[in-house]
Amino acid sequence: MKKMNPYKIDIGAVYTHKPSQHNTVKSGAFQALEKELVFDIDMTDYDDVRKCCSSADICPKCWTLMTIAIRILDRALEEDFGFEHRLWVYSGRRGVHCWVCDEDARKLSQTARSAVAEYLSVVKGGEETIKKVQLSDPIHPFISESLNVIERYFEEYALIKQDILGSKESWEKILALVPEEIQEQLQSDFPKLRNSTQRWETFRKRLAKQKGGLKKGAYADFEIMLQYCYPRLDVNVSKGVNHLLKSPFSVHPKTGRISVPIDVKAVDQFDPFSVPTISQICLELDKLLPEAEQNEKEADGDLDVKRVVREYKKTSLAQPVKIFEQFLEKMEHSWKGELQRRSDLQNDF
Repeated sequence: MKKMNPYKIDIGAVYTHKPSQHNTVKSGAFQALEKELVFDIDMTDYDDVRKCCSSADICPKCWTLMTIAIRILDRALEEDFGFEHRLWVYSGRRGVHCWVCDEDARKLSQTARSAVAEYLSVVKGGEETIKKVQLSDPIHPFISESLNVIERYFEEYALIKQDILGSKESWEKILALVPEEIQEQLQSDFPKLRNSTQRWETFRKRLAKQKGGLKKGAYADFEIMLQYCYPRLDVNVSKGVNHLLKSPFSVHPKTGRISVPIDVKAVDQFDPFSVPTISQICLELDKLLPEAEQNEKEADGDLDVKRVVREYKKTSLAQPVKIFEQFLEKMEHSWKGELQRRSDLQNDF
């Protein structure tokens, strides 16, 4: 690694042959054997529903969307699919990646990966599509669970921080998503109300009154919540076995920030703006250099290699590395248990 000094490290599949030999083996012989099931969520895909930023820019207001995405998808991957080994990683700039590393996940076919990605995809349609979420009765349990997550964040994020009903221009976008039967009433109600929270409450009351007589759009409030807050997946990244994804702990070339693992249990406290940059880590290591040189002098040149390697524990990378190590330890324990189980089945004592 030091000799090659790469500026970028991407991870792909395990192949039947070394990737460097892909042009030398017989046609069709070079095949992907397995690859982690991965998900890529990018803030630019939310540009039509966030007011604070656009393109590659992010801020604390819109980062809530990534928090919601992690909570919804992590629950589904664990409870709906039974995947145990899920690593969430900050991309270093404007999004997050999820690596599902269970053996069953790694060996999924492209068709199966597409099915998982399709199951998790709710917001559909390009820029020209106005209504991107369509719910039918009864609502699927997965959608209900996702709405439970969104409900916890919706008022603070959408109604206060993004102020999605704060102006006529903003509420016109919302009214385009509600049933025609109540549009006229809301057009009259909204200018009289003070803020987004009051307008949202009025909308839900109007919808509840009309719900029994609506031909469609009975779940318009849920559809709006999902369209504005539900995770937007890059399905092509998830379904392809040949797709490359940036390695954890690599450095983003634009921001200099390190792609650190995220502790899902503390996802609400994760701050992308406090993630260390490569320059910061270099400065922290430089400050440790005099101490290391003194230790070497005292050890008469025979410095314990382990002590040098672990200098990272005195930098801002200590906690991210700890999260990664805990993830690996859990995987190792699980794999040892699986080997023991297979051995017992074969009566190999």
